[in-house]
Amino acid sequence: MLDPFSLPFFQRGVVEVLLLALAAGVLGTWIVLRGLTFFAHAVGTATFPGLVIADGAGFSAVLGAFGAAIVVAGLVGIIARRRQTSTDSATALVLAGALAAGVILASDVYDSRASVDTLLFGSLLAIDPADVRLAAVAALSVAGASRLLGPRWLADGFRAGGDDAARRPATDRVLILLVGLVAVASLAAVGSLLTTALLVVPAATTRLLTERLGAWQRATVALAAVEGVGGLWLAYQLNAPPGATVAVLGGAIFAVAALGAAAHRGRRGTVVAGTAFLGAVVLAASGYGSGPAPANGRLGVVATTTQLGDIVRVIGGPDVHVTQILQPSSDPHEYEPRPKDVGAVSGARVLFESGLGLDAWARTLSNSSGTAARSVDLGARVPLQIAGDGGGADPHWWHDPENVAAATARIAAALARAEPRATAAFRRRAQAYRRELAVLDGAIKACIATVPPRARKIVTDHDAFGYFTRRYGITVVGAAIPSTTTRAEASAGSLAALERTIRGEHVRAVFPERSVNAKLARRIAQDTGASARYRLFGDTLGARGSAGATYLEMERANTDALVRGMTSGRAGCSAGASR
Repeated sequence: MLDPFSLPFFQRGVVEVLLLALAAGVLGTWIVLRGLTFFAHAVGTATFPGLVIADGAGFSAVLGAFGAAIVVAGLVGIIARRRQTSTDSATALVLAGALAAGVILASDVYDSRASVDTLLFGSLLAIDPADVRLAAVAALSVAGASRLLGPRWLADGFRAGGDDAARRPATDRVLILLVGLVAVASLAAVGSLLTTALLVVPAATTRLLTERLGAWQRATVALAAVEGVGGLWLAYQLNAPPGATVAVLGGAIFAVAALGAAAHRGRRGTVVAGTAFLGAVVLAASGYGSGPAPANGRLGVVATTTQLGDIVRVIGGPDVHVTQILQPSSDPHEYEPRPKDVGAVSGARVLFESGLGLDAWARTLSNSSGTAARSVDLGARVPLQIAGDGGGADPHWWHDPENVAAATARIAAALARAEPRATAAFRRRAQAYRRELAVLDGAIKACIATVPPRARKIVTDHDAFGYFTRRYGITVVGAAIPSTTTRAEASAGSLAALERTIRGEHVRAVFPERSVNAKLARRIAQDTGASARYRLFGDTLGARGSAGATYLEMERANTDALVRGMTSGRAGCSAGASR
């Protein structure tokens, strides 16, 4: 049960949450006492546009988030000075505006990358010394300010109602600045969307148990520490996102505390049930899986994506144990690494990455695990790289079999360096697989050739098939999400233009992807009279037993779907026999 505490990334996470427990625990009591609960939640959440700007412009995300927090606080104060506008109403207005601005910036101005996703939801797996230093500054600042200004804050709290927060004395500006500082310091741990889990929930919980300020603050710091460390431990045991687990644990403890308060009013059965439920969660977590299966003497390697997992297993054969991070039908653009992923990488000899930004989170895994594994970025040296959105290379290189053939050679070489005794076997399997890729390539060309050139026009969910369409002479008229990442957003203007193009080009089919919600693609098809019946495997393979369970099967299934869609269902193609 204590094994996680020996892991370096877990130890850094523990230090981070203990420092944040001191900062958020003390500050949280003032937030609850002074009626700033909604304001604190808004400040944390409204850092989103600052994160997007910082990521897009290339400067510190912390500076962007803190700047956004200050702007939010200032706007709330300005709006709330109007007598007819309450602080809660002003906060709601500013929060809605900040979130809307963030969405517009992310979709229409900047290309939202994984760093923004991490700061929205947090990643205790990726804590670095800078995060720890910021948390320490926040803790010291809160402790010092509370000691110097606490009596004034307490007195002002009795004189002013919670709705007067924006019209209170100048000393309250320090309190508001501290809310922004601790919210920003919490980003690395729980993200901007979950800062309430640290800033408000522990203080609200302990408020149910004590009335004395000193005891309340000590109890809140202790509870925040327990929730932080306990949530991190639970996340490891359950292989769940740490930030969300901390938030859920905090909510569960609040529920039990509330039930306990109810028990004092003659409802003891409810607190027994609540406590039993919480205990069951902890017991279940303690018995939950212990991580990836052992390699049993074989070479242990990690592959980030489903395609790489399949290819590495073919080439490695019985000599290699492959741990695959992504599972079938999961979106690599949206993936948040889990604690067991870090454990898998820490014990691996080789880490295979798809590269070109598709699995940028792999660097987080490598850095957090302290692994000595050799990282092999297969996308960096594929023979053909075509341009994607934002000027970078399109990361979906595997949709050209020639690129996969080149990657196969690099995989075999990397495995041979890690396990020289199996070099001949790796090379033999790689050569056999390249022959199969050549057969696949020829079969796809023959299938696509059956479609008249004027009918080879398609629309996809997002720009994931550039390599495939370029190689086989298909025209991509557009995409529902005009980006190589599914994290982007489609605008009303771009959708209207796409629908006009579909009608003008007489496109017969819109192809939803199996790992992406098909609602938008189906709406476009409905508006234009095109078909959305045939779905493609884009960023991920399908589940075992599905038509796209392996790389070769995926490309055959895609070819058949494309031919059927482009011919309005009048023709199909198997693209060769299954392996």
